[in-house]
Amino acid sequence: MGNSGSAGAGTTIGEASERDALRRIFPRLPASSATIVGPGDDAAVLAAPDGRFVVTTDMMVHGPDFRLAWSTPEDLGWKAAATNLSDVAAMGAVPTALVVAIAAPAGLPVSALEEIADGFRSACELLAPGCGIVGGDLSVSPVLTIAVTAFGDLQGRDPVLRSGARPGDVAAVSGPLGAAGAGLRLLFERAVDERGEPDAERFAVVAAAHPELVSAQLRPVPPVADGPRAARAGATAMLDLSDGLALDARRVAEASGVAIDIDPAALGDDPRMALTGGEDHGLFAAFPAGTPLPGGFRRVGVVREGEGLYVGGVLFDERGGWDPYLEWDGARG
Repeated sequence: MGNSGSAGAGTTIGEASERDALRRIFPRLPASSATIVGPGDDAAVLAAPDGRFVVTTDMMVHGPDFRLAWSTPEDLGWKAAATNLSDVAAMGAVPTALVVAIAAPAGLPVSALEEIADGFRSACELLAPGCGIVGGDLSVSPVLTIAVTAFGDLQGRDPVLRSGARPGDVAAVSGPLGAAGAGLRLLFERAVDERGEPDAERFAVVAAAHPELVSAQLRPVPPVADGPRAARAGATAMLDLSDGLALDARRVAEASGVAIDIDPAALGDDPRMALTGGEDHGLFAAFPAGTPLPGGFRRVGVVREGEGLYVGGVLFDERGGWDPYLEWDGARG
């Protein structure tokens, strides 16, 4: 069939033309309610009622960011959408549109791209209704890579930055702490072969035994709607908990010129994993004292004068969380 006709069900990317692949993908993608000009031209045109827009980008690469032995293509689309939607929400904005670029091995079936598209659609429909994909690019690469740029609407509010926390504020979190890290630990302990390489058969056993932890790592469900809720409630600072509570809370403390003290009682049964696990994609925010916490936010500590991160009043200066430049050694997902 090659490039001369429509791509069939078993056609690989190398056998299909870009036009054929896109023809199969586009019907599966969610539409954006902000679209003025959608896919089909050299660029999309989006409405920006606020006159400003939030923009962020993130990349997922096979190896350091995911393993095909553990993630389905639909999982990849879901996670790529969810992580970007969470970043938009962390600014207090409502996600409106995504632009997606995928570079994939020539031998990958076009059906895998369709499944990735299904993951994007499912994530947008659940986490950010009205947000859709307005364009992107396809290319060929030895390493499967998914790059997403996300846009958001501030709806007339100022963005919530990392630098606004003030002494006396309440430190709060929406979403789980440590579940994704615990899931990743399980995968590297029990879903690998004798050489330490990801193994699909062993993964199936682990996923069946610990579905919640594995799902937290592979298909996170960030509390996207709580970002705008926090902004409306007067949050003074906020960020996406992508790299672990300790690392991300320390970022807020440094940007704001304050100290943050985390209550150990708020860290659950595995405090170290809650602090350093990473990839939960919840939201960390600071609120003025006395503010009713919105949505799923719960108190985890307090902002005070000083600098650094404390846990129960004790300086926590351990390097924790996920930094791909410092910690990538082939043993993280």
